[in-house]
Amino acid sequence: MNQPWRGSFPNPFPHTEPGLTPPVTHDAVVIVPGIMGSELYDVTTNKVIWGLANGGWLAKAWLSRTGLTQLQLTPDELAGDYGRIKARRLLQTPAWSPFLRGIEPYHKLVGTIENTVAHRDALMAFPYDWRLPVAVNARRLAKEAREHLQRWLAHPAHDAARRQAVDERPARLVFIAHSMGGLVTYAALTLGGDTALLADTRGVMTLGTPFKGSVVAANILNTIQGGPLPLPHRRLAAAAATMPAVHELLPQFLCLEEGTDVRHLTPADVADLGGDKDLFKAAQDFFTTLHAQDLPHHRPVVGIRQDTVQSMKLINGVVYASEYCFRTDTDGEVKRHPDTGAPRRYPVWGDGTVHRESASLTRRAIPVFAQHGAIANGREAQHIVSDFLLEDDHLGPDQAEDGIGLNIPDYVTPQSAWDCIVTGSDDPAEVHCTVTAVDEDWEMPVRHEAVADGKLGAKVTLPNTGLYRVTAKADYGPVVTQLVLSGPPDQDTDDD
Repeated sequence: MNQPWRGSFPNPFPHTEPGLTPPVTHDAVVIVPGIMGSELYDVTTNKVIWGLANGGWLAKAWLSRTGLTQLQLTPDELAGDYGRIKARRLLQTPAWSPFLRGIEPYHKLVGTIENTVAHRDALMAFPYDWRLPVAVNARRLAKEAREHLQRWLAHPAHDAARRQAVDERPARLVFIAHSMGGLVTYAALTLGGDTALLADTRGVMTLGTPFKGSVVAANILNTIQGGPLPLPHRRLAAAAATMPAVHELLPQFLCLEEGTDVRHLTPADVADLGGDKDLFKAAQDFFTTLHAQDLPHHRPVVGIRQDTVQSMKLINGVVYASEYCFRTDTDGEVKRHPDTGAPRRYPVWGDGTVHRESASLTRRAIPVFAQHGAIANGREAQHIVSDFLLEDDHLGPDQAEDGIGLNIPDYVTPQSAWDCIVTGSDDPAEVHCTVTAVDEDWEMPVRHEAVADGKLGAKVTLPNTGLYRVTAKADYGPVVTQLVLSGPPDQDTDDD
């Protein structure tokens, strides 16, 4: 006869035992945000012009006549005088932009890194004026990263943490960069003026960085000419036409279809679609130099399975973007159909803004199911970043679990129905979707139905103007989110 066991089970959580050393990195970490991810302050007017700590500024910025005028580069700034605008801190609340869609703040990323470094002083955020040329911000990043490393090496907490490192090596730099921040980091390490900085860097992780540009930038600049479009899109185009950074985000890959051929954008094309040909020529020269440099110890994280524009046609000055791209052999020749000779079209998806093949300098990358503006705050990215900070050796990229995509408009009007599309599933029962207001207590479930093979659709109507977050979660894989701005159909708001 069995007797009842009256012993005790082993502790199922051995990491809670006293005396264990917590897993932390002793390296110095730098966060580099993406475009529109830094708060901008005008020192001449003493006003924040991008990124206030409440959501009300968004409507005024995008819908009033003068909301974005302070973001336009002045003649002095275009000539190299950059003293008017200061980047004071990382974005504090969700923001929104046409075509770039939602930009989430970096609170979760900061929290993850703070829990992984030996001391909070080992972490530095690098807000920057994202309107300016990448090279300008890269030189400042190189200088400030060097100063950050020197401060951390002299910090008492560094000495204690260093004893736990392999061979007790001194701290090095680790960069975690989102979107355009990856370009700034790449340039800082290779062209930033500190020739020893790359040797003092242990690793670089980029999250959705457009190393070869994005067709979305062409859409941004083209909204002046391609109408009719809502006011926010036209406001952005007027400001973007003065910004070197937006021209540096234009595609540097084969993207422009002309009949049965495909080619690169030229400065004349950029002028035709509404941009500045001189700013684009300067961008071409910059990337020719940048791409000639190697970026060792680089780990790219790329968004996948989100509908993403990857090529374009330019007809009478209007951009018609498409969700497919082209491939070339090592000799540069475009892959073509054997019968027609036309370029083959390949859908490779991406994160909704940057297609997958632009988000990595090599073929190897870590895939995640995420939209561009939220990729740095997703659960998957938090685990990947933490693991990257803790490792000593390159262990190779992880494989992403299966997941879904989200495709919604970037701008809608209240009381008007719009399509909320989920890709990667045709079973409504396995997808749970909600829409929540960012600035008030309002939430609505979204009921999808199958509309095509591997695709679910639903009609959504929002009650008021404001910023909303759409969240989709399947029974498998990660959560996918995107921000959408609800505003008037086509009228200026009062500037007061």
